[in-house]
Amino acid sequence: MNIVRIQGVSKRYAQDGISVDALSEIDLTVDSGEFVALVGPSGSGKTTLLNLIGALDAPSAGRIWIEKQEIGRLSRAERSRLRLRRLGFIFQEYNLIPVLSALENVEYVMLLQGVGEGERRRRARDMLREVGLEGLEHRRPAQLSGGQQQRVAVARAIVSEPVIVLADEPTANLDSATGAALLDLMRRLNQRRGITFVFSTHDAMVIERARRVVRLKDGRIVEDHGARRP
Repeated sequence: MNIVRIQGVSKRYAQDGISVDALSEIDLTVDSGEFVALVGPSGSGKTTLLNLIGALDAPSAGRIWIEKQEIGRLSRAERSRLRLRRLGFIFQEYNLIPVLSALENVEYVMLLQGVGEGERRRRARDMLREVGLEGLEHRRPAQLSGGQQQRVAVARAIVSEPVIVLADEPTANLDSATGAALLDLMRRLNQRRGITFVFSTHDAMVIERARRVVRLKDGRIVEDHGARRP
């Protein structure tokens, strides 16, 4: 089943009065359960494409569907609800709330969703246990290593059971051993829970572990290796 469908998408930015094409006529689908890496050099358009999939930005042309919802037809409030209820995000800088504990950070999205206190506390504890952080629930981000903070971010991204998790350079600030362990964790979550992951990355470790690699250059897809066929 298609989680993401992208049809003829382009994205243009104005820079110093000049129109710059970040993406040009992208066609792409992502199916449920895939583990996909969007790769390419800086300026290739991979982060722009990830942001468009995440409804964080709007295309200049073309159409994008998440499940059966066309993003371009949604209001700003509806896009916010889509991000809250159907999408999970993992960022390079972790984006944890510094005054909240690891447990409270994982609970936060569920709090916004209106999940009751007992249910969200149970799910957050279970998820921290699954990502290997049992016993560290009450530490704040400053009391955790970079790898531990990113595990909290992974737990927060998936605890609300999104249809897809979008990860923007999630290993960029980690040493190689910590990054490899984090990627292996996400592969296990993909395999055990069927969670769909899409990465924007230039990290060889991510590319090695991805079951599908979509390579971009100058805003166009130049290779789609491992794509599922009808």
